[in-house]
Amino acid sequence: MPEFVYLDNAATTFPKPPEVIRFACDFYLAKGVNPGRTGFDLALEAEETLAAARQALATFFGGRNRERLVFSYNVTDALNLLIGSVLEPGDHAITTCLEHNSVLRPLHRLAGHGVEVDHLPFDGSGFVDPGDIARRLRPTTRLVVVNHGSNVIGTIQPVAEIGRICRERGVLFAVDAAQTAGLVPIDIERMMIDVLCFTGHKSLFGPPGTGGMLIADHVEITPCRAGGTGVMSALKGQPEAYPWRMEFGTVNLMGAAGLLAAQRWIAERGGVTAIYEHEMRHARRLRDALAAIDGVRLYCADMERDHLPVFVFNIDGLPADKTGSLLDVEHEVITRTGLHCAPRVHEGIGTFAVDGAVRFSPGVFTTDDEVERAIAAVADIAAYARSSRSVAAGRA
Repeated sequence: MPEFVYLDNAATTFPKPPEVIRFACDFYLAKGVNPGRTGFDLALEAEETLAAARQALATFFGGRNRERLVFSYNVTDALNLLIGSVLEPGDHAITTCLEHNSVLRPLHRLAGHGVEVDHLPFDGSGFVDPGDIARRLRPTTRLVVVNHGSNVIGTIQPVAEIGRICRERGVLFAVDAAQTAGLVPIDIERMMIDVLCFTGHKSLFGPPGTGGMLIADHVEITPCRAGGTGVMSALKGQPEAYPWRMEFGTVNLMGAAGLLAAQRWIAERGGVTAIYEHEMRHARRLRDALAAIDGVRLYCADMERDHLPVFVFNIDGLPADKTGSLLDVEHEVITRTGLHCAPRVHEGIGTFAVDGAVRFSPGVFTTDDEVERAIAAVADIAAYARSSRSVAAGRA
């Protein structure tokens, strides 16, 4: 295991479970052919593994039909496919100021082509009011897309309540589950989610370059892409049957095998609740300790209500990137600094003008000793910053 302290699991979980990587590599070495394209034994076995991965993930998210589990390169790819397929000039979309650029940028691009977009603010604790969404709905509203859990401040939004509002009004509701898939229980039926977009390399513990979407049975989407599927090749247009309706070209078979193995590994660890409780224990310890350090400023870090093991902070007198560099170089604590691809969040918490904040995100492999090392590192850097300010004030 590495000697450094890794607290950047919100970007990608690391290390990955050895069992997951081993299974994916061994499977691909033995059966890494193109699934479903021909009828020889290896291709059929590859297709069986792909189907098993679809089934496992669909069930994991409360879906009833594995064919509606569509693989993509990652959650950004899935969101782009969804947003680009659903919205047309004259349509209205609603999203929030908590979104990642994987939602903000596709919507911004379409806003330049006749799509109207509302960005709902979040309150001082980091939550969106579902009532604001209800009040913003119009006859032309085609899509509501919401970040389930913020990759910056860690707040978990009330998607079930938002889903109910959208379902009652007949508006398509999509959820970006990049941070919550594998960490928070998700049931698309109970939460009334029409399309769930997820990535594989975070809390699903899969390889990079994996992700997808789960589309509810009652939802039909006309895709903005087309291409090879390996089936129904005589058709001039894209097949209407799922998953080929929304899946194009060769699937990342090795990645799907890794996701299948990761599903088994998550179950062996006690499931998402056990993993969540482990990570939240470390996050709360970090939060409490940092809150007691003079000169450390936390943002929306009340973890007693619907929160992920993710939070951001700054140290008075130091830019975030400087704090991050000191954590890395002087203390071997790996974290993430800047705007975290979510500029509107930083605008909302007041850190945009200072180029963002430092993010801590412990993971399933984080230990008590690593947490204490990180706390001591922040305390040391904060003391350094206070000393530097005192020296500067004396010179003035």
